[in-house]
Amino acid sequence: MKLIFRFFFLLFLVIFISNCARTGRPEGGPKDEDAPLFVTSSPPYNTINFNKKEIKIEFDEYITLKDLNKQLVVSPPLKNPPLISPQGTPSKFIKIEILDTLVKNTTYIFNFGNAVRDNNESNILENFKYVFSTGNYIDSLTNSGSIKDAVSYKRPSKVNLLLYKIDSSYTDSLVYKKKPNYVTSALDTTKFNFTNLKEGKYFIIALEETTSDYLYNPTTDKIGFLLDTITLPKDSILKKPITLFKEKLPYSFKRGKEITKGKIQFGFSGENKDIAIKILSKTPENFKSISKLEVDKDTLNYWFTPFEADSLNFEVSNGKFLDTLTVKLRKKKIDSLLFNSSISGTLHFRDTLFILSNNPITAIDTSKVSIIDKDTIDIKYNTINSIKENKIGFIFDKKPKQQYRFKALPNAFNDLFSQTNDTIRYNLSTKDIDDYGKITLKVDNINSKNLIIEILTGKNQDQLIERKFINTSETLVFDFLEPNKYTIRAIVDENKNNQWDTGNFLKKLLPEKIIYYKIELQLRANHYLEENFSINDL
Repeated sequence: MKLIFRFFFLLFLVIFISNCARTGRPEGGPKDEDAPLFVTSSPPYNTINFNKKEIKIEFDEYITLKDLNKQLVVSPPLKNPPLISPQGTPSKFIKIEILDTLVKNTTYIFNFGNAVRDNNESNILENFKYVFSTGNYIDSLTNSGSIKDAVSYKRPSKVNLLLYKIDSSYTDSLVYKKKPNYVTSALDTTKFNFTNLKEGKYFIIALEETTSDYLYNPTTDKIGFLLDTITLPKDSILKKPITLFKEKLPYSFKRGKEITKGKIQFGFSGENKDIAIKILSKTPENFKSISKLEVDKDTLNYWFTPFEADSLNFEVSNGKFLDTLTVKLRKKKIDSLLFNSSISGTLHFRDTLFILSNNPITAIDTSKVSIIDKDTIDIKYNTINSIKENKIGFIFDKKPKQQYRFKALPNAFNDLFSQTNDTIRYNLSTKDIDDYGKITLKVDNINSKNLIIEILTGKNQDQLIERKFINTSETLVFDFLEPNKYTIRAIVDENKNNQWDTGNFLKKLLPEKIIYYKIELQLRANHYLEENFSINDL
């Protein structure tokens, strides 16, 4: 019996001691909300005459490094990235191995952004930096400012800011092939801040890059710049934001490829001034062809009535550019004619009913197409055959709270290949007038500029609802708007071509200015808003 008692006593004692030895905060205790603290480093922070290859930075608790590749910015940039360890495991220190030869008399900044976090609660040590100088003093000048996107209402994602020192070696081409003298970043914000800069003149640019190599790639990157150079210490704060934009690439013809029998795609990149296709091969008398640019793509689609040939020769022109090419013909099957409707269920008063097809429609027999309402009354309509897309619009007077049935009998539509449709049916309905709202916008065009006023909606506020053109102060009405959030903007159309024009870095052209209305508008059903929009582009 005594042996059993001793056994349970010893077991209890072991469990008790084990529980007492456990670490961590007691259940229900206060949460650790303190960021880790920098304790010491070797060499020390702000070391001058730096000549080491290794740096060790110590903290007061275990830390981890999160998104280091995205967060870490080394300024001036190094040719070979430093080795940072440990990564992926908690540690009380960070070790930096420098693989480059450092520039003499230069202040270096290792900015870890928000990468340093404590291991338990992920509390962030914000904008942690390690600074040293290879000279006998630490540069201390600063420069700060803001960025914005030329078009998008959203704030830019990661943007790098680059400073190039203006000296005898500076040329505009440096941004394409040489890393800058200084770099900083704006992570998920519109603000940026340079520190530890030398006195002098600089050219500043902003890059929204796909890869942070600090070199401008016009194919993938957005760029922004100021027309004037900045002088430090005078220009420590930039008053105007730097506007990011995507350049239009120079025109370049890419290829011609047969997609299906009777359809060839011609690919190109860059600006499309007046791209056109001409067949050079000999064709039969009954030969027909149609070409259309694909919406939002650098593609020209070319449909033709097939004939016996192994290949076709073409001439592609675009302004002063001219290309000739041969396309081999190997496909055996023509695309079957398919249809779809632009409207699914609800036909809003702003909508047009479009019947979309994959092949160009060359003939419509309107006697075989009908639109009737819920009382089986035939509705009169007009048709529009789109020049740009394979779609046919049906224009008719829409009534509130009405139901419509669209019907196309067989052989109503004929495509380029003499293919016809089977029976097509769509059921549509309209809402009541009270289901919509209206925005009345009083535009004060202070400088009588040519303005393009646009109202947008959608998840990213990039879906265009309507566009209006004015050159004086006017009151504009946007009615039959669905309940939603809306953004209004004004494009200052300087060259009067009725479209927004982007900028060009080498030509030192900034994009045309886009001014957003001060607030996002929330519109409810049967709700009317009256807003005043003052446009001063100076």
